[in-house]
Amino acid sequence: MDAGRVMVLRELLASSGWVERTTSFATTMRRSTKEPGGLLLVGTPDHEPWHLAAHLDDEAQFSGVAELSPTLVRYAPPADAPEHLSFSLQRLEQAKRGETVFVVSDEDAPESLLTRAWDARKVGATVLALETGDKELQQVAHESLTVVSAGITPVSVDELPAALASASAIAGLRDEDADPADLVSFDSVQHLVSVAAGEVAASSTNPTLKRRFARFLEGISGPRIEPGA
Repeated sequence: MDAGRVMVLRELLASSGWVERTTSFATTMRRSTKEPGGLLLVGTPDHEPWHLAAHLDDEAQFSGVAELSPTLVRYAPPADAPEHLSFSLQRLEQAKRGETVFVVSDEDAPESLLTRAWDARKVGATVLALETGDKELQQVAHESLTVVSAGITPVSVDELPAALASASAIAGLRDEDADPADLVSFDSVQHLVSVAAGEVAASSTNPTLKRRFARFLEGISGPRIEPGA
């Protein structure tokens, strides 16, 4: 992941509330996951969250917090899948207190997933959801991030050139008449969550690491620009 692109997006969204929301969500995820392997990341049969799993694993390595490295839960893992990619929905049935079921779904979650997530909640696991308006999933989850399309094509993190990672470029991209929330996409929120999780994890183990990370990012994107400055 290019940290510069993500920081550009965070600067663009500074007044939208999304940075605070994803940080709060990541804080809940960090606090609710008590042991390595206890972050159970699951999507839908057609869309497994490989991308987010990889980013969270990177953040776990950067912060030194193994609990942040997810267990990817799959609907039909092949018989020859490596051990760390062979967890089926049965793993959700084994969820317990101190573990987190993190559902990532840009479509309605299937009944098989909702049932298992609800059962996991009843035995004490925390259920989190990144979704696009799935009311049933929202009812199952302790906390949800809902990404609703604004009817325009949102900005993808991968479409932000690294060259934009400067204070002057960020200032130039801001439009007083635009709603920053229109820049949000389902993909970009996954990036925001993973980066926030890394920051939260780093600060929980080594407070100075978070300050060092912040200085590094400021060197990439320039100092934070307050709206109207």
